[in-house]
Amino acid sequence: MVSHKVAIIGGAGSVGATVAYAILLRKCASEILLVDLDAERCQAQVLDLSDAAFLSDTRVRVGTYREAGQCDVIIITAGAKQRPGETRMELIGRNRAILSTVLDDMKPFKQTATIILVSNPVDVLTYFAQKLSGLPQGQVIGSGTFLDSARLRVELAAKLGVAETAVHAYVLGEHGDSQFVAWSSAHVANSPLLGFEQIKNANLDELSEKVMKKAYKIIEAKGATYFGIGGVAASLIESILLNQKHVRPVSHYQPDLGVCLSFPAVVGTTGVVATLKPPLNEQETKKLNESAAALKKVIQQYEKEQ
Repeated sequence: MVSHKVAIIGGAGSVGATVAYAILLRKCASEILLVDLDAERCQAQVLDLSDAAFLSDTRVRVGTYREAGQCDVIIITAGAKQRPGETRMELIGRNRAILSTVLDDMKPFKQTATIILVSNPVDVLTYFAQKLSGLPQGQVIGSGTFLDSARLRVELAAKLGVAETAVHAYVLGEHGDSQFVAWSSAHVANSPLLGFEQIKNANLDELSEKVMKKAYKIIEAKGATYFGIGGVAASLIESILLNQKHVRPVSHYQPDLGVCLSFPAVVGTTGVVATLKPPLNEQETKKLNESAAALKKVIQQYEKEQ
């Protein structure tokens, strides 16, 4: 049996531990390494996860940064939260510093390793991780709008009375304020989404806003979100380790735009195997360019201040 190893940086946190649990349930990895500066809490997460060991043959243990660099897939959940009064640039600066330290501590990387960023702002950090890691661009990806797209499909499936898997619709661009839905290319099975009466009568702007703001509603009530991103990360890991080549909207580098943002991509052993850009109408193309410009502005402003 092929041995597949996954490392989770920030494994002591709620997101990291939930990612580990989701991988354990999917049974797609032989070993999971939790890596964190908080050694005591990290060990506690390993002990807690070991109580679910009867569900899977996957081994979970505490690992080092150097060991993580030799894993097949590396999930980075570590990152700072915004402080009161802190600017976005200051937050990006702190998270880039954390990212740089983490990546340096893991070097040298296994040359076939794939890095998945879930820390926010995910698109900006994915861009920096590609620069700092030295790995091929396709092997450094961000969770991007995968979760946003999943939330969108659930909403649409409920309106249409079909299974979520029958809905093919994507949130594109930045995972954040400038994200948008590619309505014009969305389908249900082989039928255009916009042709359904339930959709013709729906307020699409309101639906887009609901999807984008869902996380805020959860955070307001319970302080954090982690089940959704845990499922997203496990799905990406499974597609990479088993070379399933599922199509997922992930953040990855777009040469024509000069930034990392989300487009549907074929995800396999080498990370992003191919990008599948859906046809966009004029309004959606404008939103895409605006989203890319917003991300590029943030990156250039940060680099200018250094």
